Amino acid sequence: MNEYVKLAKYSIEHFVKTGDIADLPTDTSAELLDKKAGVFVCIKIHGQLRGCIGTISPVTENIAHEILRNAVSAASQDPRFPPVKAHELDKLVYTVDVLATAEKIADKSQLDVKRYGVIVTSGYKRGLLLPNLDGVDTIEEQVEIACQKAGIRNGETLQLERFEVVRHE
Repeated sequence: MNEYVKLAKYSIEHFVKTGDIADLPTDTSAELLDKKAGVFVCIKIHGQLRGCIGTISPVTENIAHEILRNAVSAASQDPRFPPVKAHELDKLVYTVDVLATAEKIADKSQLDVKRYGVIVTSGYKRGLLLPNLDGVDTIEEQVEIACQKAGIRNGETLQLERFEVVRHE
């Protein structure tokens, strides 16, 4: 199992079983300890989303801590789902997306749903949608879903940013 995914799984299982945040394993690689980035942890059961939480920019000291934090949030704080229960743990499938720095773009023509995630901003409202998601096939769908997540309505002034990810499955 990929180290990123293994850490997310460890974090969620430890939290669900004990109610505590896990300490980093002593064998965590320098790759995870020496770099900072925004990270999204998503969990699915039988192909259906069960939780997905992340950070656009890093809020902890390294990617490893970002994974620990966001994995627990995906399992317990995603407002779309109840917290993960112990009986679900053996059914969970994990992905960890490490985000590159976002860049402002002029318009939708600079997006590609398979390659780039999108960040939409209108005033204080901000939404994000990861790239290459099942069922999101057009730029219009990608931007619309990101706007819905942010509470941005049609006609509101929109600023767009795009970013790439390295997805670990």
